[in-house]
Amino acid sequence: MSAPHSVIAGGSSGIGLATAKTLLNAGHKVSIAGRNTARLDQAARLLGDQAQAVVMDAADPESVKSAFASIGPFDHLVLAFGSTKGAGPFATVDLAEVRQGFVEKVFPHFATAQAALPFLAPRGSITFVAAVTAHSAMPGTAGIGAANAAVAALVPILAAELKPLRVNGVSPGVIDTPWWDFLSDDVKATVFADFAGKTPVGRVGQADDIAQTIAFLISNGFMSGDVIICDGGLRLGG
Repeated sequence: MSAPHSVIAGGSSGIGLATAKTLLNAGHKVSIAGRNTARLDQAARLLGDQAQAVVMDAADPESVKSAFASIGPFDHLVLAFGSTKGAGPFATVDLAEVRQGFVEKVFPHFATAQAALPFLAPRGSITFVAAVTAHSAMPGTAGIGAANAAVAALVPILAAELKPLRVNGVSPGVIDTPWWDFLSDDVKATVFADFAGKTPVGRVGQADDIAQTIAFLISNGFMSGDVIICDGGLRLGG
């Protein structure tokens, strides 16, 4: 039996890259896709000969179609697109920033999943990556939470519509990845310490925590239509 082939869009860093490593270790053939050529090349060198790197700009439909055409048929798709846009108090958050958050987060997930359908195995899977802000009542996250909620909402709808293709999602909590690089090291350390104190497990997450959850959803053929919240219990409001 040939090894399953998984494609990770947004696979050049953070959760996507950690997922690529985890799936390679599980015996998958892996293709990572991203728009930043330098970062993609660096990730490919880290993963070694077993991984294929493909340039894909999720904001460009032609780039997405070309990328999937070059990859060919595959079994599992992981969509790990992120955005930092849209955070801030509801009364003052810039609507243009909220809109940009949807452009960077929601539309790439939607469009890339749609473009992948002709290449996906009928009994394969799609895994979306949303965020805990889609499920929790955190002040200051109305904009970014709405975008993540839109991604999470796709999961049950597509699981019903695209069967027997399985569709699931993961909503990470606060994870120590390059997503947070818009903060200085000192500020980030303070923010992480604050979130760790609010989280029952007593720490922020690592990319591997989410990668293991994604690998479970891919490997378990009885999982479809579910979004797993992997946040260390942060949504419980410590």
